[in-house]
Amino acid sequence: MDLRTVELDVLSQDSVDAAVAKIIGNEGRLDVIVHNAGHMVNGPTEAFTPEEMARVYDTNVLGTQRLNRAALPHLREQGHGLVLWVGSTSTRGGTPPYLAPYFAAKAAMDALAVSYAAELARFGIETSIVVPGSFTSGTEHFASAGQPADEKTAAEYEALYGGLLESVGQRLAELAPEDASVVQVSDEILRIVSLPAGTRPFRSHIDPADDGSEVVSAVADRIRAEFLSRIGLEDLLHPAA
Repeated sequence: MDLRTVELDVLSQDSVDAAVAKIIGNEGRLDVIVHNAGHMVNGPTEAFTPEEMARVYDTNVLGTQRLNRAALPHLREQGHGLVLWVGSTSTRGGTPPYLAPYFAAKAAMDALAVSYAAELARFGIETSIVVPGSFTSGTEHFASAGQPADEKTAAEYEALYGGLLESVGQRLAELAPEDASVVQVSDEILRIVSLPAGTRPFRSHIDPADDGSEVVSAVADRIRAEFLSRIGLEDLLHPAA
């Protein structure tokens, strides 16, 4: 495998533009965009300042928009490509408290992905949304999570909800089978990217804890397909050949 890295900061449009330009300059093309950047914070929602919540949104949502604005012109010009979004079961599954800023940002990103899918279809660009569940080991997601700045409010919640995050994490770990591994997510991304164009799934869940997201998403995606068909836009459900 010929793997090369390119510096890219999703918080900087200049950095994103430069990274995409470098890839196009070196390779002459761009076939796949993967939106995987994300940052988690945990704590009582009230204790987060609006500015803290905005920073989570900036990374998890606006970062995807910066990359799309830099990369999609190339995919649209060539008339094919794949945009793959790494979402979260938290957007529609059973969600524990104390993770609201992260969950809200992931839900916003999912909404963007669904809208983009229809808007890119006539350009021949395909969309897949990979939806990981809660993996309590194998990543630094929880260990590196940010904490709210308003310590006074957080302490008031801690008096009634002390140890909540730890207990939820333990129970999530107990729900998952012993062989659950974050490698399953990267394996699924590789599988989807390797599929022939036009055959990739719109949404794929990798959810060892089975929090119910797949059931809800199936209904939401069916309603979306039925509605677009009802208003005569069924061609937007699949990329143009």
